[in-house]
Amino acid sequence: MAFDSLSDKLQRAFKKLTGKGKLNEANIKEAMREVRMALLEADVNYLVVKDFIKAVTDRAVGAEILASLNAGQQVIKIVNEELTRLMGGANARLTWSSSVPTIYLLCGLQGAGKTTMAGKLAAYLKKTDKKPLLAACDIYRPAAIKQLQVVGEKAGVQVFEKGTQDPVLTSQQAVEHARYYGNDVLIIDTAGRLHIDEELMDELARIKAAVRPQEILLTVDAMTGQDAVNVAQTFNEKLGIDGIIITKLDSDTRGGAALSTRAVTGKPIKFAGTGEKLSDFEPFHPDRMASRILGMGDVLTLIEKASESFDLQEAEKAARKQPQELSLDDFLEQMQQLKKMGPLQNVLGMLPGVGNKLKNVEVDDDAMKKPEAIIRSMTKRERRNPDILNASRRRRIAAGAGVTVADVNQLMRQFDQMRKMLKQMMGNKRGLARGMRGMPFM
Repeated sequence: MAFDSLSDKLQRAFKKLTGKGKLNEANIKEAMREVRMALLEADVNYLVVKDFIKAVTDRAVGAEILASLNAGQQVIKIVNEELTRLMGGANARLTWSSSVPTIYLLCGLQGAGKTTMAGKLAAYLKKTDKKPLLAACDIYRPAAIKQLQVVGEKAGVQVFEKGTQDPVLTSQQAVEHARYYGNDVLIIDTAGRLHIDEELMDELARIKAAVRPQEILLTVDAMTGQDAVNVAQTFNEKLGIDGIIITKLDSDTRGGAALSTRAVTGKPIKFAGTGEKLSDFEPFHPDRMASRILGMGDVLTLIEKASESFDLQEAEKAARKQPQELSLDDFLEQMQQLKKMGPLQNVLGMLPGVGNKLKNVEVDDDAMKKPEAIIRSMTKRERRNPDILNASRRRRIAAGAGVTVADVNQLMRQFDQMRKMLKQMMGNKRGLARGMRGMPFM
């Protein structure tokens, strides 16, 4: 995940502060030097870093901090607040047009993931009961139209295209098509270039004048570092953008673009691409991202992902069961729903204090395939009543799943341990046990 290196360095710098009782000005300035180096190494714009360090230092050397018994924690709190402010303060939502359709124009350099983001945005809006339409206005990149059609098909969204005719005319016809067929949102995928040029900007300006989009959204690749800041600044000056979509935040990138683009352009980051799937797309929350950078986790996003992925009726049904009534079907159901939340590394990284500890740990996203294969190799009776699994049954199940008998035995030990734990918890705190049983059995 992006920011791993930055998060690591910041936490090392703050560890020195939290180990002290009270702080003096020298302690704070020493820590700020390390923070400055960490931000610069993460490709944050040097002017942005300069302003950030000044803001934190001015607040941290105040009498209130120096006299505090928890001065180290107070400095971290200030850094958290300033990071949040740097990235925009609060989540900036899309605005809507008073007339149908609301038009969003996506722009950016070639390779930034613009076409994929158009599909992800359409899929995201479709979940909110909108009826989006995608318009293919990239006529230069080979197979760009086909790529948008493939993405649109996956999202269940229609794509309007007119081949290689003038993109301005295509965008105008797309607006009429959307009005006629009742599409309340039109997302226009425009052509990118390997670098910013006048021809690109002129075409975008003509499309803007022709269809008058509600918002112009710039896609910025988080892996491009300082170049991302220059791109954002130029697009804003030439075109007047309304928001930014950061792509590839799941990559092993330094992440400085996300911290710099908002400060340099003054335009909010509205969404972030966090993976390859259409569902790996989420609103950008500056406060949550700041918390993740400082190793405090992101529980709110985790809860939102869980609420989208988990079948509440099934979870409540499992919660009403006694430990001895839990079956391997329940176990399988919870695993299936957990997989919908995305890569395990990302999910676990949202837990407070866990993300950094996983930095050098390989989290295998295929880890659930083996227990899933084992359970699916059982009969319905065996899943409902695991206690009947004798040696011969286990050998048959292992052969059917393509695993060893030891793998089957390990899964059953884990299942038995889970039931024993829940039984003990019910004896002590019935309510807590009920809550735990509504969670994934992992």
